[in-house]
Amino acid sequence: MFFSQVPVDTSQISGIVSTLQTQLTGLALKLGGAILLWLVASWLIRKSTGLLSRLLQRQQIDATLIRYLVNFIGVMLNVVLVVAILGYFGIETTSFAALLAAAGIAIGAAWSGLLANFAAGVFLILFRPFAVGDFIEAGGVIGTVKEIGLFVTAIDTMDNVRTIVGNNTIFAGNIQNFSANPYRRVDLVAQLNHSVAPDQAIALLQENLAKIPNIMQDPAPDVEILEFNLAGPVLAVRPYCNNDHYWQVYFDTNKVIRESFGEAGYPTPENHYALRQVS
Repeated sequence: MFFSQVPVDTSQISGIVSTLQTQLTGLALKLGGAILLWLVASWLIRKSTGLLSRLLQRQQIDATLIRYLVNFIGVMLNVVLVVAILGYFGIETTSFAALLAAAGIAIGAAWSGLLANFAAGVFLILFRPFAVGDFIEAGGVIGTVKEIGLFVTAIDTMDNVRTIVGNNTIFAGNIQNFSANPYRRVDLVAQLNHSVAPDQAIALLQENLAKIPNIMQDPAPDVEILEFNLAGPVLAVRPYCNNDHYWQVYFDTNKVIRESFGEAGYPTPENHYALRQVS
């Protein structure tokens, strides 16, 4: 058997090998550069997020908010890093960025209410209009704050019912914090008969109010004539106390009003009418 020899162009083979070597060398350099970029950038991201976490901790910001904020920034920086590496390899990243933007819009639209609660929770933690343990009125609920979350706030009402309120509902309305100031006023009224001298009744109540536990003497209780009606003068009785003693002072003051007027022999208030016959 005879084998025919096929002529081989060595120069063409050398060119192919040289081209492959050049492309592989360039690819290896790019791959090495991408790996180096990933390692250095990842290290910088970890260092920067760690530094941010320490700075926020020094500002005494809530630990939950710090964790979520640092994780969010870390994820976003890693996404940017991946896009940059893809662009380094010559891969078109415009469509990839558009896809991420479209996904972000879709998620935002689907979770609009949840994201609103999240944003409100962040502001509640940052601005701190109230803290756990404060007695507040917010979102149509009155009670003691038990937990402030990133999405909802737990409040125990006065009848001991745990109520969960969305943070956006709280932040969008007015917030009354009864525990923010060292004391608050108890607003009550005392009805007098027409025959009772208001000055005498005022002096009697001021004397007896001072005997009630937990009533503050500075500022002193206010007892003044508030208005007049058909039964006689109406006194405004307004002692001051710490919020923790509000209901004790409220009920004790009502007892003092009743006992003081009863022991003084004040007649029961009654409406007076004048009837005239017209001929």
